[in-house]
Amino acid sequence: AAFLRFFQERHGHRRLPSAPVRPRGDPRLLFVNAGMNQFKSIFLGTAHPRSELAQHRRVVNSQKCVRAGGKHNDLEDVGRDTYHHTFFEMLGNWSFGDYFKEEACSMAWELLTEVYEIPRDRLYVTYFGGDSSLGLSADEECRDVWLRLGVPASHVLPFPLKDNFWEMGDTGPCGPCTEIHYDHVGGGRNAAALVNQGSPDVVEIWNLVFMQYSREVEGNLLPLPQHHVDTGMGLERLVTVLQHKRSNYDTDLFTPILDAIHKGCGGPRYQGLVGDADVGRVNMAYRVVADHVRALCVCITDGIYPGLSGAELVLRRILRRAVRFCSEVLHAPPGLLASLVPTVVEVLGDAYPELTKNADQIMDIVNENEAAFLSSLERGRRIIERTVQQMEPFTNFPAEVAWSLYGNLGFPLDLIDLMLEEKGISLDSAAFNELALEDAKRKAGGPQAGHLEDSNTCLDVHSLAQLRSNNMPATDDSPKYAYTLGQHGQYEFSPCQATVLMLYRDQSLQKEVGAGQRCGVILDRTNFYAEQGGQASDQGYMIRLGQQDILFPVESVHLCGGYVIHEVTAVEALRAGDQVQLFVDEAQRLACMMNHTATHLLNFALRHVLGDNTEQRGSHVTAERLRFDFDTKGPVTVEQLQQVEQVVQDVIKRNEVVHMAEVPLTLARRVQGLRAVDEGYPDPVRIVSLGVPVESVLTRDSEAAMQTSVELCCGTHLLQTGAMEDLTIINERQLVKGISRVIAVTGGQAKKAREVGQCLAMEVESLSLRMKQRSTSIPEMQKLSKEVGQLTKVLASTAVPQWQRKELQTILKALQRTANTAIKKLEMQQAAEKAQSLLAKHCNQPVIIDTVPADSLSILMKVVNQLCDKSPGTSVLLLSPQVSGEVLCACQVSKNCLPVFSAADWAVAVCTQMEGKAGGSPIVAKGSGNAKGMQGALTTALEFAQSKL
Repeated sequence: AAFLRFFQERHGHRRLPSAPVRPRGDPRLLFVNAGMNQFKSIFLGTAHPRSELAQHRRVVNSQKCVRAGGKHNDLEDVGRDTYHHTFFEMLGNWSFGDYFKEEACSMAWELLTEVYEIPRDRLYVTYFGGDSSLGLSADEECRDVWLRLGVPASHVLPFPLKDNFWEMGDTGPCGPCTEIHYDHVGGGRNAAALVNQGSPDVVEIWNLVFMQYSREVEGNLLPLPQHHVDTGMGLERLVTVLQHKRSNYDTDLFTPILDAIHKGCGGPRYQGLVGDADVGRVNMAYRVVADHVRALCVCITDGIYPGLSGAELVLRRILRRAVRFCSEVLHAPPGLLASLVPTVVEVLGDAYPELTKNADQIMDIVNENEAAFLSSLERGRRIIERTVQQMEPFTNFPAEVAWSLYGNLGFPLDLIDLMLEEKGISLDSAAFNELALEDAKRKAGGPQAGHLEDSNTCLDVHSLAQLRSNNMPATDDSPKYAYTLGQHGQYEFSPCQATVLMLYRDQSLQKEVGAGQRCGVILDRTNFYAEQGGQASDQGYMIRLGQQDILFPVESVHLCGGYVIHEVTAVEALRAGDQVQLFVDEAQRLACMMNHTATHLLNFALRHVLGDNTEQRGSHVTAERLRFDFDTKGPVTVEQLQQVEQVVQDVIKRNEVVHMAEVPLTLARRVQGLRAVDEGYPDPVRIVSLGVPVESVLTRDSEAAMQTSVELCCGTHLLQTGAMEDLTIINERQLVKGISRVIAVTGGQAKKAREVGQCLAMEVESLSLRMKQRSTSIPEMQKLSKEVGQLTKVLASTAVPQWQRKELQTILKALQRTANTAIKKLEMQQAAEKAQSLLAKHCNQPVIIDTVPADSLSILMKVVNQLCDKSPGTSVLLLSPQVSGEVLCACQVSKNCLPVFSAADWAVAVCTQMEGKAGGSPIVAKGSGNAKGMQGALTTALEFAQSKL
């Protein structure tokens, strides 16, 4: 509060709330990891001029940040020491084109020494010492500011690029920075030698970045049109200094949480020990749990829940790591983690009121995830114990068991390694990596994948005949439809028990398959969905009854002649007659259900918007997205795409019931408006009707099916449309004339695509506005043109609503034309001026050889052309030295001098003299070389011309 008050009241800064830790529309970021993330568009100049963002001049805030799972932080470091965190708070003040070095440094010094009363002799400041390779001199301006503020020269220290030059990324805004370091020991000593040396006694507390350059794609630095200040001070480190502690965990940001952990698990108190002194890693566990529970509270409040990919997956790892330290090291009862939430809310709630509103929800989510993980851990542990007991001495742990634990129980790899390490055993990593690679290939559907599948999952004609002659019954797969909606709107899938009827491997039926082999398993009944009707197959695992510890992963499921074949890696021998229990991967199934129902909705909406003759040509549904091909008269317009999305969203909002029933095929065929693709449907056939009960659809002369989606379909669907939340078409193109393909996403992915689209639209609008302020500088116009090109590339490869992509692409194309025309016009103007003055200088000479300033080769060529146009008998060669040390060369030879005198030979002779290259035709040529040889090159040019004329 003191920090915010200081900048707000004493120095006129506007106080802003923290942005959520889920990044908005920046697909490159997992979490917001610095205070500047939300202001990125200001630094990049892409903020909409009419937006609130663009109005900011001086801003102060405290930003919630998470660094985990990216390049900034390895989760495994957190807890080992007393200063790594996943979640931390970044105090910052910003100037957007307002104040610069002088004010930024003096405010910081005033706050630290007068408000916080930190002893001056314990503070050291660093500044950028320059970099000759980039042609940057030392930041003496900054050094002098500190000296004027009274910091002794022995406490003002220069450091190189890696310490004191800050960059946002590989390209973009950057600049020198100055850091303030604090010496924990003090006592009148000079600790200058310990600054930036990784000493725990002397730590950086505040970084002030002066954004004055922009790093271009080519690596060179250009000055920014506006200077900005971006400062960041970690609250945890500052509090450590102010409370005279040596560890972040000893401050009152953490002590209430550590006390609550102690209360919850009994056992010894937290003592702040690290390394070997920390026997049994008890202190490390305290730190891990305290840190991780803060991160969980903040992320869940901001809408990131533990899950299966991206930031969600990182959060799941954070939760599981905390749970493991709770149960294994602290021996705490389940529920400890969630019981800490109220304490975290008490510590952070005043600063971030949104936490207070969500405390109950956070506790529920933490508890659910903990319970799921603990049961997986328990089973995983038993599986590892049993496998180790059965292993031959001095052998590696079998890779397929580890893969099954990892793939099906979500058992973290590092935990498998750690548990094996504790037993002095290692994993067969090579074999494990091979399984991972094979899995990745299969998911990517590479050529090898098909081969693998066919041999075990598609019954050959002889095996099918053999099954039938043995009167083997077809698989009953009706349990795949056995799911209901629970009272809180969650889907509940009924368990399924089955008997192994036969195994299939290498094109033959077998009664038994050995451990480690891949095979197809045929059961009498199953709740797994086999790939058909364009819907991807379920995944999951099966276990033998009475042997809960052995998981047989089911990697894909296929239907072949009425038999459902489950592709399985046999972790142990499997035999016909074995009783098994089946577990479908529910998250993947639910995502498929969502996308399949969405496909029906999309089919209906397309027909509604584009007309009744819009016929489906094919579709494919996976957990990630849906693809839909259909007949179309011409390309789908932006307006039509928007209308289609609107129709779908209306049905989602109404949360219509999805009715499903099996009916005789003859009855089904009579339905008016029925959607069916040309497929051999089974009889009876399943009808899926949105919002209208199947009985109503089937009554004679009913036109109900004309007004809604009614399809023949064997897929698994939602029971109500609301769970889909949203649908966005992220791609639409013509496959061949008359057939279009759309790709769409639903739920969170649809929402994300819209957010990213909004951000890109703002960037495009900002570009348009900057383009309208018609610059007369060629480099400025070229920079804009390059930005248009970069944005066009990003737009082509990013998931955004397709209607918006088309709109923005049209705008960008026009902007590109405008920029090109403007550049050409400016170049012609410049060239005309330069040609005019050269003509006056070399009146009526047969050969003109000279140097002239020109920003590009294209301008230089234009100067040469214009000279030759105005003085037809003259041959011209011009050189233009560049800032980079390069020399550009352009020449043109008068037609009267051909064929003796060739422009190409002239340019080659001149550029070779400058250790460069050239090329062209007998009339015009161009090239470049090195400035060192320029004088010699001018002599060569003249001698060459004289020898030819």
